[in-house]
Amino acid sequence: MNDNDLIYKIGISLIPGIGDISGKKLIAYCGGVEAVFKESRQALMKIPGIKTQTVNKILGADVKRRAEKEIEFIKMKNLNCHFFLDKDYPERLKHCIDGPMMIYSKGMICWNTPRVLAIVGTRNITHYGKDLCSKLLKDLKGSGTLIVSGLAYGVDTKAHKESLKNDLKTIGVMAHGMDRIYPSENRELAMQMCEQGALITEFKSGSKPDRENFPKRNRIVAGMSDAVLVVESAGKGGALITADIGNSYDRDVFAFPGNVNATYSEGCNFLIKTHRAALVQNAADINYLMGWESEKPKVGIQKKLFVELDEEEKIIIEVLKQHPEVGVDKMSLLTELPTSKVSAKSMSLEFKGLIHCMPGKVLKLV
Repeated sequence: MNDNDLIYKIGISLIPGIGDISGKKLIAYCGGVEAVFKESRQALMKIPGIKTQTVNKILGADVKRRAEKEIEFIKMKNLNCHFFLDKDYPERLKHCIDGPMMIYSKGMICWNTPRVLAIVGTRNITHYGKDLCSKLLKDLKGSGTLIVSGLAYGVDTKAHKESLKNDLKTIGVMAHGMDRIYPSENRELAMQMCEQGALITEFKSGSKPDRENFPKRNRIVAGMSDAVLVVESAGKGGALITADIGNSYDRDVFAFPGNVNATYSEGCNFLIKTHRAALVQNAADINYLMGWESEKPKVGIQKKLFVELDEEEKIIIEVLKQHPEVGVDKMSLLTELPTSKVSAKSMSLEFKGLIHCMPGKVLKLV
């Protein structure tokens, strides 16, 4: 990536009012990122959804100097740049409509591996949460699973440390620029992660870990992953936001259950109760639900010769006879059943040996 290209790729995100969705739209209509800056007012005005105010900001943008300053920082820190149209951009993020146009990374790049699990949770991790993380990641050792988290206190830190301990690659997604590590206590951990994974961010140098940056960080954590696991969470918090984003991206979402009176199991229990997450107890559950079991021949669930189905289960089976593979959301539309009902009935049908729930919440007849 030469400096001239990089100036425009960094520059488009510096234009006031241009976000990731509108930026990608502009690039698509103009035929390239450089073309956005060189397009005429008349042509820009014809782009659907682009208002006069936005066009004025594009034409009046003077972002070259700031972009050049950022390029100097990138070279000084030996960072990697990944634009959403580049081959080395995280493949899973490419399918997220609001995925960042540009991300910066440092370390061993390994994010397009077959198995990527995001682990999130409270900053106030309990002994119960620590034990869950330790056992989970010990059981995942040797599986080649990439662990993604947010480098924050609590569950994030524990997930990263246990990943390193068990020789699993791990990526920390930061809510600020690469000119700092937050929290500062994780500086040594971050350095170790660069040797056995990577640090990534969408934020430019000088960006502070402001409150509004963390939900943005969370969408990257969810978007880069095949599944999101919530270890512990109170009734509100960033982990639940990440779980919701994961569901919106059609990622599998899992949660460890906890004591109904435990503050930091409240969020997990809520996700499970409302069918926003599947209950898991260990790594084996995740491997099974994701189809990540070892390459040994699998013993399938034997179909029963005579199975009693209720009306809603029959409707789902009839749809699957016409469509070989159907996502849960599409199934909800085709059957006119709530998504939560489709999820519950799908689990019942899988237990009966009639369908298989594949990664990405895709249903398939056995």
